[in-house]
Parts: sequence; structure tokens; C-alpha cells
Amino acid sequence: MHIGPYKLPNNLILAPMAGVTDRPFRQLCKQLGAGLAVSEMVSSNSLLWGSEKTRRRAYHDGEIEPRSVQIVGADPQLLAKAALYNVENGAQIIDINMGCPAKKICQVMAGAALLRDEKLVAEILETVVKAVPVPVTVKIRTGWDHTHRNAMQIAKIAEQAGIQAIAIHGRTRACGFGGEAEYDTIAEVKSKISIPVIANGDITSPEKAKHVLDYTKADGIMIGRAAQGRPFLFREIAHYLATGEHLASPNRLEIGNILLGHLENLYQFYGQLTGVKMARKHLSWYSKGQPEAAHFRQLINQVNTIEEQWQLTAQFFQLPEQIPNFR
Repeated sequence: MHIGPYKLPNNLILAPMAGVTDRPFRQLCKQLGAGLAVSEMVSSNSLLWGSEKTRRRAYHDGEIEPRSVQIVGADPQLLAKAALYNVENGAQIIDINMGCPAKKICQVMAGAALLRDEKLVAEILETVVKAVPVPVTVKIRTGWDHTHRNAMQIAKIAEQAGIQAIAIHGRTRACGFGGEAEYDTIAEVKSKISIPVIANGDITSPEKAKHVLDYTKADGIMIGRAAQGRPFLFREIAHYLATGEHLASPNRLEIGNILLGHLENLYQFYGQLTGVKMARKHLSWYSKGQPEAAHFRQLINQVNTIEEQWQLTAQFFQLPEQIPNFR
């Protein structure tokens, strides 16, 4: 699969998720089989560019290429400036968020709210494409609600504007994350446009990944929530698509080792205070399905230091408790 000049190792993509797809998680998913990982969304509001949170979101040193950064906003010129800012700071692909269903995003006419204004969509896409020397992609939903499904119209606008790939979540904004994703719309879009189409929504297993690819004829698939606590899902899907056989799921010790490596990167990236807080949700996700997981989550959410968090995690996954030097 190609996006502009970039040939991806495969067609499995980590979806951008606010508060989740930071650099440590993107790196881990790429190491475990994702062909591309898209960053958390970065606001087009220039007043936020200097914030510590935004700097972290736009930090790519050591990241496996190509580096894709998602921007969000509703003003074409501000989005163009944000795109150029991120390219100057290492982004090699710019992704535009037109699919976020969050109320605080839609209230400012950004994210999925843009799907209600096709003229503005065209202006945004054309302006950003002209502003940067790198490929621009877009992520959308099937429409605002069931009576306003316009993914096809948006996809044609995107293709005409010079967008290099389009990811489609098989739900409307009104659906949120409820119900089941539908793939008929994605299949229809794929049949009518020539740029790469990436299918997104409820892809939770190797079998589901193959079904979605076969059904929609999409060029790639995008995985979001299913990778939380399961970054190794990418290698399992890649193996199944290549061989038709299942790769053995990691045992408790291997999951623990993957998690401790993830924790180490989180501590180094965020520092102690923020690193421990950011790790809590990942610890909850990784521990699901393990014996005594509820008790572990109760304990782990009460500790506030690297040492305590690391030791409890190592004990839970039955690993050596020696703490690396993070200072």
C-alpha cells in the first residue's frame, strides 16, 4: 500500500486516538506489525502550538517512518498553517480529522461536524493540500446521521482536491461508537474512487480483518480501540492475512514483557508524574482477561510513583521486579 511516495510495510494502520496514540504507543504498534500509526489530533489553533501537550503530540524523534500527524479544526487557513507547522517539525503525512464525534469538537464545527458542510470540506482539503509538500489524507465517518450519509460525496471531493488516501469509519456521527459498524458504504466508496480507501470500525480479530478487506475491497484497514492493551493484534492479523493460519496469542509472561517495555517508554517520554498517570489506562487494558485483574486494577490506580507502579505490574505478570533507571 502506498500513500504518496511512501510504501507501507503492510496495509494495517493504527487509528488516531486522543490520549492514546502518543509516540510510545505508536512506536510499539509499529514494532508489533502496524504499517502506519497516526498521531493524536493536534489542534489547528496556533495558540496551542506552544503548549507542552501539543509539543509532545508533535514530537517524532526516533519514530519509525513514515510519520503521520492528524490535525483538527474548521478554518482552512489555520489548518494549512498547522499542517505546515507539523511538516516543519517532522511530519511526513498530514491527516485531517473529519470524523471525531466528540461533542466539544463538533460544537466548534470541527471533526465530524464538517461533514454537514461539503463546500467547507472542499475548501479545507484544497487549501491544506496546496500548503504542504507532503501527502495529505483524511479520516471521515459515513455521514452526520442515518438520513445524511454523504461519505461518497465527501470521498469524491477529497479525490478531486488531491487527497492521497481516505479512511472511513463505518458509523455516522450520531452513532458515536454504539451499535455495529457497517461496511456497505465503505465498499461503495471504494468502487467509485481511485485513491486508497482504508476501512475502519469494529475490526477486532484476524478473521474480522480478512472479512472487512474481502467485503469492502479496501486497500487497508484501520484499527483503534481493539489495539488498546493488544498492540500485538497487528502481528496476529498480518500473519493470518499472509498465511491463513493463526499466530499463537502471547502468554501472560510475554504480555507482561511487552507492557513493561511500554511503561519504560511512557516514563521516559512523560516523566514520573504524568508517565504514571498515562500508564494507568494501559495497565487496565493489558490486564483484561487475566486472573485477579480487577484486584490488580484497584491496586494500581492507587499508586503514584514509578517504583510502586512497576513493582505491582511485574508482580502481577510474574516477572522480575528490578526497576530500570529512568532518571
